[in-house]
Amino acid sequence: MDTNHQSHTTGEITIYHVSVSDEGRYKCKFDIWAESAERLLKVTAGRRGVKLTADRTIIPLGGRVTLTCSVEDPAGFKYQRFRQTSDSSGETSPQAEIVDESNRVISQGGKYTCRGWRNEPYVVTSESNAVIIHETASRPKAELRADDRDIPVGGSVTLTCSVNPSSSGWKYFWYRGEKTSEPLTSQLSAGPIRVSEEGVYWCRGGRGEPVYYTEYSDSITIYRDVPNKAVVTLQPNWSEIYRGETITLRCEIKDGGDTEWEYEWRTNSSEKPSNQNELSIRSVSASHSGVYRCKGSENSSTYWSDPFNLTVSDKPQSVLTVSPSWLSAGASVTLNCSFKDQSAGWRFYWYKAVPDPPVNSYSYELLPGSSSGTEQDSYIVHGQTHTAEYACIAGRGDPVYYTYNSKSQFVWSADFHSSVSLTVSPDRAQHFTSDSVSLSCEGNSTEWRVRRLSPEDRDLSDCTTWGTMSGSTCKLNTNQLSDTVYWCESGSGEFSNAVNITIQDKDMILLSPARPVTEGDSVSLSCKLRRQTFDSTVFFYHNEKLIQNDTRWELNISAVSKSDEGFYKCQHSGQESAQSWMSVQAVSRPERSSFPVLLIVGLICGIVLIILLLLLYCYRPSKGRSSLRAPTQIRMRLSATHAPLLNMVMSVCMNQSNTLKTLNMLQVDTRKSHILYLNLNTLGRSTTVCCMPKTSATIKARRRKEDHLLQQQMKLFILKSNRDHLSVCKERGEEEDLQ
Repeated sequence: MDTNHQSHTTGEITIYHVSVSDEGRYKCKFDIWAESAERLLKVTAGRRGVKLTADRTIIPLGGRVTLTCSVEDPAGFKYQRFRQTSDSSGETSPQAEIVDESNRVISQGGKYTCRGWRNEPYVVTSESNAVIIHETASRPKAELRADDRDIPVGGSVTLTCSVNPSSSGWKYFWYRGEKTSEPLTSQLSAGPIRVSEEGVYWCRGGRGEPVYYTEYSDSITIYRDVPNKAVVTLQPNWSEIYRGETITLRCEIKDGGDTEWEYEWRTNSSEKPSNQNELSIRSVSASHSGVYRCKGSENSSTYWSDPFNLTVSDKPQSVLTVSPSWLSAGASVTLNCSFKDQSAGWRFYWYKAVPDPPVNSYSYELLPGSSSGTEQDSYIVHGQTHTAEYACIAGRGDPVYYTYNSKSQFVWSADFHSSVSLTVSPDRAQHFTSDSVSLSCEGNSTEWRVRRLSPEDRDLSDCTTWGTMSGSTCKLNTNQLSDTVYWCESGSGEFSNAVNITIQDKDMILLSPARPVTEGDSVSLSCKLRRQTFDSTVFFYHNEKLIQNDTRWELNISAVSKSDEGFYKCQHSGQESAQSWMSVQAVSRPERSSFPVLLIVGLICGIVLIILLLLLYCYRPSKGRSSLRAPTQIRMRLSATHAPLLNMVMSVCMNQSNTLKTLNMLQVDTRKSHILYLNLNTLGRSTTVCCMPKTSATIKARRRKEDHLLQQQMKLFILKSNRDHLSVCKERGEEEDLQ
């Protein structure tokens, strides 16, 4: 074994720089009894060529170089590389592990060689040629030059970038504005580029993969001398443009004076601009979205304007929210209208829905003060007492461009009203899934619709979808019961009270009133099991507070008060009902008056009695003749200080000389008594009337437009005059409308 042979206690021998002299048979021996079989090492001089190459021989600061070791017929070969530095003496150990790849990326300088190695059959090539790699002390810096710093009108400036010391393979990257921005362009040579826009310019070089960059060059600022500048403006100047709006793009020449310019447009949209300074687009669409530029031409041209980006969005959808959703006594309702990306300049229109059951639809009326829209995106409704449905829409511009109208939102009132009401049978808020539930509409209407609001998608539907409608009653299908709000709508356009019904698949429910209870009334709440009876303690809770726990399954409140309002539930033997809200409404009290109510009622009753007696006396027939008594006149006036209740004058006049006129009759309801008045305001003088106790006729008399329809039964006959002489009394029709 020569000096290249080294024995190791680890059982491994390494031959560095193998040569023909190393050829022979080798075996290893461990102790005196363990010996391996012989292995032939054959070394052939110059049999296979090996070559080491580098993509470049200079490593810039922070850069890298790729070495490639090439072997003839390389199938199955692995590679070893060797590195020798100036301070190394003699031969050095391999720099890396034996690897499969022929390429190796290095970042250190030195003298490099390589060789190939294969196991089966075992072959080791001779050592390759040496490649010397140098490291630079600093990263090179790019150099930028310009042939001029000022861009002439309609011209350009030439920029040139280079790297020193000069070498091959550089690619140049150009920047305007910020160094960190994306490059304007790149090119593979040091040739110049031409620029026609002013700004601050940089460049740098790069090569290799991954790219090794030089330092940025020093900046150069390029200016342009343009006497006038073109600018694209938008009218109306809205930040967001929606499909269907009308807009105008205008090309304006700054400091252009009174010169008559010729205009030119460029755009990547579908629009085909003319050579006018204005580009009007009616009913703009998504196809008009794009970049618009313009310029003006006189003796010389302006530059193209900066790009103007026009983005056309889909028509927005208004969204309405209401607060509160359930009315309480004296509370105001706040409506809020909004939509996505809402900006300034919009006006808001507020609507109240009026049911129209015959056509299964709604009509919408503008709320007071919103006919021209409101600047505020909120609206407060004062004094609302009934269930109501609201909607909103927003608009801007001239002509007005509207958003899609909002979905309707309801404000619920549980208060019971005599005009239109909803009753539940059985009369409770909670029901088992197997219960038969009916909803009945009551009031002065022949057309009814029972509706509910889907809790999942907030869609409206009526009884024909989930029940059976018969007259004014809706019977719910047991397989389509739903936890939601139910209400009635009348043919006259009114909403009933709303009822929140809960359907339970549990074995226990709470029986509580479905409608509000009045202060002072007695109320009974009870727990009900689906199939069994109570055999132990029943717990009742009010707003999560235990208020009764004994064997009674009923909770009785003798005189309910406002403090009893809230959520109730019951528990029994580990089971618990759902919660139900019990609403308590205050006792309605008439407003105080400066004149005692009882005195007014008494005065009115007395006047009516006197009038009836006088009329009876006037028309009492004489013996043996059918003629009427001599004319008499009785006139009574009530104090006008009690307007509007007592703001009319009643006259009963048997004066033959006055010709009867068409009477405007007014019904005044005192909530206690009814009086028939003759409205003298429209006649201008006393009015003659004759009343007799005979077959009654129904007079539908209406108060002023803002008052409710009232009815009063009276026996009324009017004497018609014929040439200033009274004729016989003739009965008017059975039913008569006097407006």
